[in-house]
Amino acid sequence: MRAVLRSAGMVARLVAVAGASWCLGCGLWEPAPVDVQILAITDFHGALEPGEGSNGRIASRDVGGLEYLATHLARLRATNPHTIVVAAGDNIGASPLLSSMFHDEPTIEGLGEAGLEISAVGNHEFDEGWGELLRMQRGGCHPVDGCQDGTPFDGARFQYLAANVLVEPAVADTDSLRRNGWTPGPDGARSLFPASAVRTIGGVKVGFIGLVTRDLPVLTKPESILGLTVRPEAEAANEAVAALVVAGVRAIVVLLHTSAATEGDAYDGCESVSGSGVDIARSLSPEVDAVIAGHAHNAYNCVVDGKLVTAASSYGRLVTDLDFRIDPRTGEVVEKTARNTLVTRDVPPADASTRLLARYRPLAEVRGRQAVGTLAEPLSLEPAETGEVPLGDVVADAILAAGQAGAGEPAVAALTNRGGLRAPLVGNDPAAPGEPRTVTYAQVFAVAPFGNRIQVRTVTGEVLLRWLEQQFDNPAPGRDRMLQISGLTYAYRRSQPPGERVDRASVRIGGRPLDPAARYRIVSNDFVWGGGDAYFAAQESTDLVDVGADIDALIAYLGTTPRLGPPSRRRIARLPD
Repeated sequence: MRAVLRSAGMVARLVAVAGASWCLGCGLWEPAPVDVQILAITDFHGALEPGEGSNGRIASRDVGGLEYLATHLARLRATNPHTIVVAAGDNIGASPLLSSMFHDEPTIEGLGEAGLEISAVGNHEFDEGWGELLRMQRGGCHPVDGCQDGTPFDGARFQYLAANVLVEPAVADTDSLRRNGWTPGPDGARSLFPASAVRTIGGVKVGFIGLVTRDLPVLTKPESILGLTVRPEAEAANEAVAALVVAGVRAIVVLLHTSAATEGDAYDGCESVSGSGVDIARSLSPEVDAVIAGHAHNAYNCVVDGKLVTAASSYGRLVTDLDFRIDPRTGEVVEKTARNTLVTRDVPPADASTRLLARYRPLAEVRGRQAVGTLAEPLSLEPAETGEVPLGDVVADAILAAGQAGAGEPAVAALTNRGGLRAPLVGNDPAAPGEPRTVTYAQVFAVAPFGNRIQVRTVTGEVLLRWLEQQFDNPAPGRDRMLQISGLTYAYRRSQPPGERVDRASVRIGGRPLDPAARYRIVSNDFVWGGGDAYFAAQESTDLVDVGADIDALIAYLGTTPRLGPPSRRRIARLPD
């Protein structure tokens, strides 16, 4: 009898040492559930350093920065050996100077160092074209600028997924794509990246599917996605789900880069979440256990049709901690919870992240520290009820000034997209009260990191009216999508039917009533002129004159307008519904 007990004790110890999870007290060798932790971020956008203003805060707490994000991820991983780190897209693109100057290589390296393993592609991953995105995945020096820090670029340690993005080799530049490691499939079309990935965590399989918004064609310059086809998200996802189920995977997570919005400002709640992301979640197979979303820079933690639906805001300010309890016999998720946690800066910075930033910072600081102007006070991105944004007014004024100084017939009004403004313009703290705030090149670059071209074109008054109407019908309508304007005033009423929301009689250009039949020289950026953000009316334009880059226009305006402050918000009026 003692020998039998001794053998049973030895087996129990061996099981414990091996990490197997057997429940000896609840049945004959019945396996206990496996606890799997999934840590998620989204919309990092190259935010290697903590953001300025609202981009570096949540709930009045200072948050964000790669060094602190890496520490928080490491501490969360330490609570559960069965952990994986994932992202819902836009890791790169629209990035500050420290990342963008090096074609986002520091961010790809830094997120890999921090433990990221799988990511969906976001629309901003395509900002420099999808051939460049392939280089981000596979590595190699930039074809023009080389490896600027003097070390090889090995590519992402993590795997990008894109279930709904197909390559059409007949359209794409296949020679350059093959140089980046892509080869067409026998059917003439194939996924840009794998549709899904399976990881065995704690002895159980978990499947991940990556999706980008179907609005990619109106959120990206056409040349950046030439040769790509974007399928509906739910359709592509459900095909990938079916393939995973056939392969025996029953714990399934969708990484979805598509908008959803929530009311209120709780970063770990769910107050009336809505939008295309929620509609897609409802359309997904019931086999899906969680949808980790991004794109809208919101934070939420919801349950939709039995699926966890979460988002971790943006710029590395939050981490979503999803906990699955999985039955190892069936692979099914039997219990699941999620919470969003703040990436506070009251923790030690991660050594590896600090070393990486120290390698790149000196190369960027010479240009980044250059003073280019002064502010009387910070220019925020907080919209008024009308949709006007202080910084948006200033940028519209700046590009109008560029359009009036350029060659050819001068512009009379300017329109620019709110989504092109990526950070508030805060400036450095003044040396003494009453002194101006010095603005650096890096701070201006953070506002306008895309390298968009400012162009003057001719449109009729009727086209301009339809252009203004399209503000209310684009992929993500709301105050944050309103065009920022200069030289133009108008009023609108949201309760009116589509096509009638702008009060036509209120529209003025240069103080004069708009004539639908007249022709006007208007300035905007090449993204909007190309139909970006679903402003398709802007494509009905002629007589293009390019007047330079958007960042140069803003720097020139700062240089001629010392102690710049927020203009009066009287350009747009919202009429009672």
